[in-house]
Amino acid sequence: MAETSRQAGIVEVGDDEASGQPAPAHPRGLGVGGWIAAGWMILLVAVSALAPILPLADPEVSDASIARQGPSSAALLGGDANGRDVLARVVYGARASLLIGLGAIAIGLVVGGLLGLLGGYYRHRVDAVVSAAFDVLLSVPALILALAFTVFLGPEVQNLILALGIVAIPQLGRITRANTLAWSEREFVLAARAQGARDRRIIVREILPNVLPAMFSIALLGVAVAVVAEGGLSLLGAGVKTGTITWGTLIAAGRADLEVTPWVVLAPATAIFLTVLALNFLGDAIRARFDVREAVL
Repeated sequence: MAETSRQAGIVEVGDDEASGQPAPAHPRGLGVGGWIAAGWMILLVAVSALAPILPLADPEVSDASIARQGPSSAALLGGDANGRDVLARVVYGARASLLIGLGAIAIGLVVGGLLGLLGGYYRHRVDAVVSAAFDVLLSVPALILALAFTVFLGPEVQNLILALGIVAIPQLGRITRANTLAWSEREFVLAARAQGARDRRIIVREILPNVLPAMFSIALLGVAVAVVAEGGLSLLGAGVKTGTITWGTLIAAGRADLEVTPWVVLAPATAIFLTVLALNFLGDAIRARFDVREAVL
């Protein structure tokens, strides 16, 4: 396959072109599954962001007429034991759950991505220190580490974001490091070094744009993991404080009446399932679209 380097201005011709065979084209678009997944995520983000102005019931106001009642015209997803509208609570719960997932992965991307870039580019002692730090974090089970942080720091949303963000650092950092190791030996990077470009410019202008697709692909999966982890911590009693609506707290609160009002648990559990599935589809679509390879891991 022909590889054109805009940075170096060099064109290499591979076996396919030398033999007169056309080079295989990269897949275009996200595919049907990817677009459906993207549509779900856009709808979820839009609904959760616009929740205060949508015609939804107040998620904290009780209505005795829908208490322990299943889905109906009065409450599309039914009411919980206290008469609160389950649909409204699921929509408002999406706001906190998505915030936790996106915030945690943002920390992982910034910190882990920076460390991975530095370790993969400079190698030697820098890489040894960075890799050792990743190995230390990976040696502790992620759920135990997140549980310890939330118990120590307190059941606040920002503390849970920090805890899950620290857990995400080594995974995202190792992906970034592995791809940086591969891209730092490419011809256009070597040409930039030969022309006297500074390390910072090479990292930012030459390597980072090529590493970003792999980072974003894994980051989408990381958001899904963080959303599930928030639910798991809530079930263990180490989630956000009482009164904050998340999908995890809704499941934890509804499990006591699971036999009587199963819809209280099924609604947020289904939302988590669809969101995790959509994020996995999007991650796979991005990986296929940009031909992200993880064999170097």
